[in-house]
Amino acid sequence: MYLKHFGLTELPFRITPDTSFTYSVQYHQEALNTLLMALNQGEGFVKICGEVGTGKTLLCRRLLQTLDDGWVTAYLPNPNLDPDTLFLALAEELFIKDVIGLDQFHLMRRINHALLGYARAKKRVVLCIDEAQAMPLETLEALRLLSNLETEKRKLLQIVLFGQPELDQKLHRPEVRQLQQRIAFHYRLGGLKKSEIGDYVAHRLRVAGYRGDSLFTPAALRALYRASGGTPRLINILAHKSLMSVYGEGRHTAKLRHVRRARKDTEGARLLWWW
Repeated sequence: MYLKHFGLTELPFRITPDTSFTYSVQYHQEALNTLLMALNQGEGFVKICGEVGTGKTLLCRRLLQTLDDGWVTAYLPNPNLDPDTLFLALAEELFIKDVIGLDQFHLMRRINHALLGYARAKKRVVLCIDEAQAMPLETLEALRLLSNLETEKRKLLQIVLFGQPELDQKLHRPEVRQLQQRIAFHYRLGGLKKSEIGDYVAHRLRVAGYRGDSLFTPAALRALYRASGGTPRLINILAHKSLMSVYGEGRHTAKLRHVRRARKDTEGARLLWWW
């Protein structure tokens, strides 16, 4: 009923990282360009940090979709693992068989052998780790050991860390200072600019099938920006709740009062100040 009321084919403001809804705001495109440049240069470590809801997971998926057949990709969405389990997870991602029960030394040898095989086949390997701030310190040190795998020409494995600002705090610990020194490129994700929010909302509505006039008044869009601070996830939550409120009234346009109502019902939304 909600979709039919607004002429939509799917929900436009879901918070799952669906790449079909990707809107290339400036900071996201800059981050993707940084990643591609770093990987093409063969640097060992790249770090992307950003607050909750700024689109780190979406950026990671965009990167994986952008890389061509010359790349072998490994993805770890939950890195809260001990070192041995990390190696096992990487081995599974690289399609290495018969590794269960191996000690760390022999497991590393199997991974190194597989990476050398990919290098001989002219394939490059990248490991993307999401939520990297959750990694224990000893697992971060194990990552450094993985980055030691190399030929005379280049690294056999490149590693991209996606994490919240707590990752920076963890990397400043003395125990992992060697890892921090190996991070050649880094980028901090921000939020949408005020001038981008109208196009962002319109883009998601268009992808979801909407073809009518703007569903949000200019005042409602300004309120969305103030309440969210430009954070995409908060924009999606507030916009969805606003449209639910509009639907409940049997109307077709989200106004200032609908966004204010959504903000009051959303933890993490900024207070709206009315001068």
